[in-house]
Amino acid sequence: MIYTIRVTSGQEKILSEILMKKSRAEKLNVYSIVHVENVKGYLFVEASDENTLVKLIQKVKHVKGFLKRPITLAEIENLVKATKQPALAIEQGDTIEMTSGPFKGERAKVLKIDEAKDEITVELIEVAVPIPVTVKSKMVKLFQKSGQGEDDS
Repeated sequence: MIYTIRVTSGQEKILSEILMKKSRAEKLNVYSIVHVENVKGYLFVEASDENTLVKLIQKVKHVKGFLKRPITLAEIENLVKATKQPALAIEQGDTIEMTSGPFKGERAKVLKIDEAKDEITVELIEVAVPIPVTVKSKMVKLFQKSGQGEDDS
C-alpha cells in the first residue's frame, strides 16, 4: 500500500532520508519513500500495512501525520507527469539571452547542456575575453537557433 505522509514544507528531502534510515535500522517493511519535487509538504511511502507506517513516523520531528486513505500508483503517476517540464528547446551552438543573474540581458553561445543538473554552460559573446559560465537553464531564453544566420537578406 502507498500512504501519504504530511510533513513540514521544505523538509521533504531530509525527512525521506531520515525515514529510510529508520526503516532499515528497525527492519520495517517499507519498500520505498518518494518525494515528488513539486508536491510541497507531502511524502509518499510504500509500506506493507498501516501499522508499519505508524511505527515509521512515530517520534520523528517535522512529521505532522498521514492520510488514512492509501493512494494508488496511478494517482502518483499523474502527479509526476504534471511536474515534468517540457523538453528543453535549447541545443548546443544556439544563441541565448540571460534573463536573470549578474549577466542579465547578455547574449551567449551554448557550449554544453547538462540535463541531469538542469544547467547550461555558455560563452558570453559581447565580452573582451570569452569565459565559459555555467548557469541554470531557467535563467536563459532562446535568442536564436544555431542554424539561422542573423543576416538573412
